[in-house]
Amino acid sequence: MLDVDGVVIVHPDPRGSSAHLERDLDLSSELLHAAFFQPHWQDIILGRADLRARLEPVLAEIAPHLSAETLTRYWFENDAHLNHGLLAQLDPIRSAGVKLHLATVQEHQRARHIWHGLELKRSFDDMHYAAELGCAKPDERFFRAVEAKSGFSPSDIFFIDDKQANVDAAHARGWSAALWNGTRSVTALMEQAADCGPSTPSPPP
Repeated sequence: MLDVDGVVIVHPDPRGSSAHLERDLDLSSELLHAAFFQPHWQDIILGRADLRARLEPVLAEIAPHLSAETLTRYWFENDAHLNHGLLAQLDPIRSAGVKLHLATVQEHQRARHIWHGLELKRSFDDMHYAAELGCAKPDERFFRAVEAKSGFSPSDIFFIDDKQANVDAAHARGWSAALWNGTRSVTALMEQAADCGPSTPSPPP
């Protein structure tokens, strides 16, 4: 079970897709955050509101030269830096019979883009995301919902995330989990987790 942003997708700039937003689209990232993300994002990410339905009236006020379609296309395309090194590490693990799933905090439209547009459906067996489940990491309900949807018990799951709070929450739920910072291979993290308990799926030889 892997996180997406910061693990499977890693933007070369820590500011992510907003790094050159003002230069490219004449829109301040600070203004967008204050007018859109701060008041609306929680409802969107938990599946209670549609991204474009909330974004369009905000852009009409703060950036009437932009459409919601233009901004979301820019956002999704600029947050699409696949970690090909990691994906290459996962290929033999999946070939050895280990099921690979994504567990991520996404709204519906970007989740579809990640799964179909970036074709991560070719590398993973399923994706579980916040707007679909109605809860987000590190809420314990997210991990319970992933178990219910995937059919895995806590002892079946090894989870990789780039945020310590999410790793801690997974551990609290009974999952094996490791923090990803790109310095150690997936196999090494799996082996380390296996040394701490018998339930982690074994890496390929």
